[in-house]
Amino acid sequence: MGDWNLSIGTLSEGAQSRLADMLDNAKCGWRQLANVVTEEPRFRCSENEMTSCSLQVLSPTGSPSRYLLEKLSERSCTLGFLLHCLKKMEHHEAVQYLTANVMERFQITVQPQAQHATEGGRVVLVCKAIGPAAMGYQWFKGKEEVLGGSGPELVLCPLTPTHQGHYICRVNHGENFVFSQWAHVRIVRSAGSSTGVSSSFFPPSVSGVRIVRQPRPQVVAEGDSLCLDCFAEANPPPQYQWYHNKQPMPTDKISTLRILCVTTADRGMYSCRVFNLYHEVWSDQVHVKIDPGSSIDASWGEIDPAASPSPARQISKLYATDKVALLMGNMNYLHHRPLRAPMADVHEMTNLLRQLDFKVVSLLDLNWQEMHSAVTEFLLLLDRGVYGLLYFAGHGYENYGNSFMVPIDAPASYTSENCLWVQDVLQRMQERETSLNVFLLDMCRKRNLNDGVPPQPGQLKVTANIVFGYATCVDAEAFEVNKDDLSNGIFINFLKQRVMEDEKVTVMLDRVAEDMGRCEITRGRQALELRSNLSERRALTDRIQSSGCPETTSARNLQWAIAHVLPKSRNLQFDCGVTVQLGFAAEFSNIMIIYTRILENPKEIASCSAHLTDFTEGLDMDLKMSNQENLLDAGSLLPMEILLPAELPGLYTRLKGLQRLKKELTFTVCLQYKYTNLDEEVHERQTVTVGKPLVSKLNLHEPRLPRSYSASSSFDLHSFSHSSSFPEGFGPSFPASETSSIGSASTTWSYYSQPGVSATPSSPGKLNLPVEDDSPELFDSDTPQPLTTSKSLPHGQVEDLTYRFSNMHNFHSC
Repeated sequence: MGDWNLSIGTLSEGAQSRLADMLDNAKCGWRQLANVVTEEPRFRCSENEMTSCSLQVLSPTGSPSRYLLEKLSERSCTLGFLLHCLKKMEHHEAVQYLTANVMERFQITVQPQAQHATEGGRVVLVCKAIGPAAMGYQWFKGKEEVLGGSGPELVLCPLTPTHQGHYICRVNHGENFVFSQWAHVRIVRSAGSSTGVSSSFFPPSVSGVRIVRQPRPQVVAEGDSLCLDCFAEANPPPQYQWYHNKQPMPTDKISTLRILCVTTADRGMYSCRVFNLYHEVWSDQVHVKIDPGSSIDASWGEIDPAASPSPARQISKLYATDKVALLMGNMNYLHHRPLRAPMADVHEMTNLLRQLDFKVVSLLDLNWQEMHSAVTEFLLLLDRGVYGLLYFAGHGYENYGNSFMVPIDAPASYTSENCLWVQDVLQRMQERETSLNVFLLDMCRKRNLNDGVPPQPGQLKVTANIVFGYATCVDAEAFEVNKDDLSNGIFINFLKQRVMEDEKVTVMLDRVAEDMGRCEITRGRQALELRSNLSERRALTDRIQSSGCPETTSARNLQWAIAHVLPKSRNLQFDCGVTVQLGFAAEFSNIMIIYTRILENPKEIASCSAHLTDFTEGLDMDLKMSNQENLLDAGSLLPMEILLPAELPGLYTRLKGLQRLKKELTFTVCLQYKYTNLDEEVHERQTVTVGKPLVSKLNLHEPRLPRSYSASSSFDLHSFSHSSSFPEGFGPSFPASETSSIGSASTTWSYYSQPGVSATPSSPGKLNLPVEDDSPELFDSDTPQPLTTSKSLPHGQVEDLTYRFSNMHNFHSC
């Protein structure tokens, strides 16, 4: 019988290829498998990895399914879990093949051991395997078959010098076979003994079993594999029994203990009892420590190695009916110091929350009206049982317990009337009967002396589902760290290392606070503050279980999907015979990348390029950064290899501020080329209209009428579908069943398909989402980053510090 606890990687090359062939289809294939395995968070594939799967089709021998199986194998996915997922997908052919393959596999459980014996004595070599019935055994001495060696035990008696050498056993079933390890038989001449085992082979001891390799203490991270070795010499061959915290473990009696995916429950003391028919001996007792799997970069101060992680979170029966996140980052303020970190912070949080199955709306640089409209649209996505998360990075302040987020158009001496009031948003969220309301405010909390009379909040309900994570304490500032052309806020630098943990939200944030407290640079200057009345063990990793009302779910899906529709890729034919391809990707919900590349170029044309120009008015774009040869020069955080492989050169243009687009997006493709026999450059132009992409469909620049939410009822679908947030053409006639097919994923560029063939979405239900950034870690130097505050630290204090605070800015100060 096969061992279903083995890793996928133990399958033969042929078996993995056959499974991949079965899964390389659109109806019941690798995309569906990638979605099903997410019930175990550690097997969740990022958007980057999903795109890499898709890119395998560009290789003549590439297979998206094979790439996915390799990723699952790297994360120690077992054959049993793979079978469970295939059954859940109802892929009967793959289930049958995997079952037959694993059941016919065999594994050697008892390896032959090296033996020392005297001439004339007796040696027994043992090789035992588990697997299908009628397995065959064949022993070899070197390359020669041993006559009569066709069983699991090879008996050599009486021993002669010719028996000395290396022995190996082949276990086979049909065409499949596996070899044991080599075992060396050594013959020792002894005048005083003709049979038995010479006691001279063992050190002075009452035992006839000698441990030659002891297990060693280890420190491993959750999710990694644990391997402990205990090797002994004995005759008859020894057997092994492993113990965890003095309790026997139900493992095979072999010298190596393997646990493929450890948890905190596996920490403790391990030892091994080695025995045969006559003797037994115990190994050393060793300690195995299980780290939580997240560490802080050394440049931020060391974490106390003695700090023990809290016990693993028990599997929760709590669930969300949906998960929705609104992420806003304000950088380019009109009347205040610009910030640098919000772009990278929102991008990283988007990628992490996407892996946790959140519907994410990510927006940069919003004015007052746009922030209010965005929150109104966000509230439409909330309903009974939904997890709602709001993250804001930018300037902010707090007066008398009320927090305010500052839009980019706030005047120099702004008051609460110019800002977005967090407590008001909370009250409106409560009316939606959500199961969890999380606010992560990455902003300063200094008092605003210009704002004398604080607004009076309405009565908050006692819902016991609220979590506030403040990047800094009351009346303190938050900071950002500059490195090269990118920045990260200190809060996000620590939060991103913990947010994927399967723990209660407050427990996860407590660990972030502890990590920040060990950071030498920010100690005494910035500390995370947590406020919560959360009474249940709800976590961001909780699974999603649809509510009993499919119409409500469809309405929410549609409301989110219409704000994440990308234009389809298209090929433009020019009179000269050149074919230019246009592709589109979303970096944020209001920032889009357009690329152009030459598909076909007639031989008589020596050189040509396609540039974009004459864009619709209202867009926020820098013409100097348009039509760039790489994404970095275009100002994008997306990794270059995700959009176009290196062998497919193209030009990139980044369009910002799509929320301000009042008309359909129109631009001109200008083709510049030269014929081989002419020096003069020729121009051809084509105008392209792509509608209103991404969040521009929601018309966030328009004021919203006050909405009254009923806490006791669900959506009124009729009024919902006619709300001002729906663009023309997305009324009630839009089929709910099509909500998962709107647009295409941000990383599913239509160049995957053949020229002239429309691309298909990369993942149903995962529409047009920002790509996960695999850019280099921002905090990877061996020394602390040079940081300083712009106004809160006196110069005398700066000179007394070990660290230079020369580039550290007040993050989001008033």
